[in-house]
Amino acid sequence: MKRRHFTKICTSLIVSASTSNRLLADETKTNYRRSLLYAKNSTALDINDLAIGEAYLFFYPYVTTPCLLINLGSQVNPGTENANNVQASNSWRGGVGMNNSIVAYSAICSHKMTHPAKEISFINYRHEPVSFYSHDEGKTIDKSGLISCCSERSVYDPAQGARVLGGPAPQPLAAIELEYNESTNQLYATGSYGADMYDRFFEKFGFRASMEHKIEDPKTLSTEQVVVQKLSDYSKQTIKC
Repeated sequence: MKRRHFTKICTSLIVSASTSNRLLADETKTNYRRSLLYAKNSTALDINDLAIGEAYLFFYPYVTTPCLLINLGSQVNPGTENANNVQASNSWRGGVGMNNSIVAYSAICSHKMTHPAKEISFINYRHEPVSFYSHDEGKTIDKSGLISCCSERSVYDPAQGARVLGGPAPQPLAAIELEYNESTNQLYATGSYGADMYDRFFEKFGFRASMEHKIEDPKTLSTEQVVVQKLSDYSKQTIKC
């Protein structure tokens, strides 16, 4: 095989792999404890209280692993459909709520495990435009409604399964499965889709997470009720870039 042809094949494989990593990762759901989302005032969270464009924070499926809860304000479509345009039973279901606009993702960046801490958060949802170098368009663009990690400038699209739009992140954020009760307007977290970052997170930040949450084992699973609060109320400083 000629060297030029061999190089071309290798380049194609690398591009293909890179592109696939920007899509919704492994879509098989991992089930965890079904947890009702609660407000800080100890009442069940009503989705009508979720302001469009505000970043909310809760800890799931472990008491130390943060997640973002966001009302995007417009319908979020499900993940992969089969050839007959029927949603696969084991794939991400998209947004929930009356307008299918509410989504949740792990707030642990897939690049270097950057996550919200009490002192500071480098990862945040940006309802206003963010400037970044787009992998899709090959140039710097401005786009609103994205999850941005200012640690290494990775950018995720929460309306598309948190796929990577820019930066060094190797894969999407894990999507948190939400269950919506229409009669009560309440939300439950039931599991996650995609390759989770939990083992890597515990290895790198487990001790600090235990100290921050005042718990002996950072791998303690979340309880049947988890508190939701504004990210800005949890982290003293949120970095925007």
